[in-house]
Amino acid sequence: MVAIHAVPAFKDNYIWILERGGNAAAVDPGDARPVEEFLSKTGHKLTAVLATHHHADHVGGLAALASHWHCPTFGPAREVAEPLDTRLAEGDRFEVPGIGVTLETIEIPGHTAGHIALTGDGMLFCGDTLFACGCGRLFEGTPAQMVDSLAKLARLPRATRVYCGHEYTMANIRFAQAVEPGNRALDERKEREAAKRLRGEPTLPSTIAEELATNPFLRCGEREVIASAEKRAGRRLADPVDVFAEIRAWKNAF
Repeated sequence: MVAIHAVPAFKDNYIWILERGGNAAAVDPGDARPVEEFLSKTGHKLTAVLATHHHADHVGGLAALASHWHCPTFGPAREVAEPLDTRLAEGDRFEVPGIGVTLETIEIPGHTAGHIALTGDGMLFCGDTLFACGCGRLFEGTPAQMVDSLAKLARLPRATRVYCGHEYTMANIRFAQAVEPGNRALDERKEREAAKRLRGEPTLPSTIAEELATNPFLRCGEREVIASAEKRAGRRLADPVDVFAEIRAWKNAF
């Protein structure tokens, strides 16, 4: 059985640690120090490092960890992040060294041009593409690319656990309620996630089912989401990509 640990970093990042039998693999280590502290405390050995995209708050600790632990590194084929021993593209499958879990690569451009997600064993590591009740900013991609990328993730089994890169959930829920105020599932989610934060717990992982029910960026075909986007735009919007682009711009300024 693989255990997943949320290791906080910076202001609101999470580094995800997969752990089994004294071995550990780190996903998106923006900083080596929190990972080293976790390993020192638990006595685990780092056997792999995985990266979803090239931003420094996700790969800043990659080189130091790989050098210290002499472990293999995996990351996106279409982005520059060093050192990467294995560069992953759409459909690539690999077994995480020391952990015994096989993950499959999904290319999900939008937040960055070569962003990837890794999924397997009921887990999804999606970096800064899909957030709990939100999605990442479009720094290098287009709305059409992001809509397509989110659609790929939305097609995963509904019970898939979503491990994203940041603790943005409460702010994302506030925005989602502005977009879709009639969504009662959002009210319930807000209470549930607020209780976790009061207990000092992460709101993550989410699930694909929760995101389909409450995430406005996965609900661009819903009547109320469309109406809110068109009201803000002051015009009719042609399709879900236009709706997405409008609510993404709205979120940027929210």
